[in-house]
Amino acid sequence: MRSETLLPLGKLDPGLRAPDVPLDVTTIGDAAAQVEALGYDALVVEETKDDPYQLLAMAAVATSTLGLGTSVAMAFPRSPTITAMSAWTLQKASSGRAILGLGSQVRGHVRRRYGMDWSAPGPWMRDYVGALRAVWRCWQERTPLDFQSEHYNLNLMVPLFDPGPIAHPDIPVHIAAINPNMCGVAGEVADGIRLHPVCSPRYITEVMAPALERGAERVGRDATAVDWCMKPLVATAPDEATLAVVTHTVRERVGFYLSTPAYQAAFDVHDWSDEAEQAATLSKAQRWDEISAIVSDEMLHTIATVGTYDQIGRLLGERYGPHIDRIEFSIPVNNPHDGERLSAILGELGRAERP
Repeated sequence: MRSETLLPLGKLDPGLRAPDVPLDVTTIGDAAAQVEALGYDALVVEETKDDPYQLLAMAAVATSTLGLGTSVAMAFPRSPTITAMSAWTLQKASSGRAILGLGSQVRGHVRRRYGMDWSAPGPWMRDYVGALRAVWRCWQERTPLDFQSEHYNLNLMVPLFDPGPIAHPDIPVHIAAINPNMCGVAGEVADGIRLHPVCSPRYITEVMAPALERGAERVGRDATAVDWCMKPLVATAPDEATLAVVTHTVRERVGFYLSTPAYQAAFDVHDWSDEAEQAATLSKAQRWDEISAIVSDEMLHTIATVGTYDQIGRLLGERYGPHIDRIEFSIPVNNPHDGERLSAILGELGRAERP
């Protein structure tokens, strides 16, 4: 199991990135160099408050071996050609270390934050990846651009806007997925699937893996060619007292996911449909403080991995080693001792059983 990191981890909650803690974009190069020195396979950044492509471009010039990926960048608000160019530029800047992780985002955000019409995300993502790769083929193989689908019709590429071939044209495309339809699309067209933190090993085994395999079978692909990647929900701290505080925050996060209809299938597999409906009702009433009470200890420990620093590597390895190829994990590093501790945890993850 390869280790990735998502920076920055909120220093208020070790092991859990606080959503209101902004990334200091002026230090991303130094942070990337530190991540590379610690022995990570890749640095991945999510699209929340800053443009991930710009962040990774800065990281690219500060590193030499570290993989650089989006985890994830929004696909639909950008045309496939724009995304193709952003990834192409990053691949050039990093000498072939880019990983393009794409997400669909939910209906409300597509309509009300991006101001776009909504369409079924599975077929839309399938067309998006096809269009993206058609643009790359046009640039690399010097063939006319000609991609026709329900969502995209691309047939114009003039020399002024054609960057031409690059030394490392094969950019892995990962798709964020949680529901079976998108898992199937990942099986059809993706190099990797990026799982939501709410996905338990049981959900991966019983729902996601069969759906991905069905998708791969539809197009004659080998399902094992798809990398499984995950940013698990983790509560970890140096000692039990601090862990109790962090665990309370993680319980609230589980409650938030429980209240979100898009993630309900991951709770349904554990027979928590009633709890999901209760949480959704409370969220609509803006009674957020009451939702965490619905999250039982059983639910908490099913969705999240909880343990101190000296336990967490083993726990994550036992839990996800048989299912996941790449895992996003880190702890705050404020001094050399923290760095040594993190390296030890990464070593444990590296020894985990592989899928």
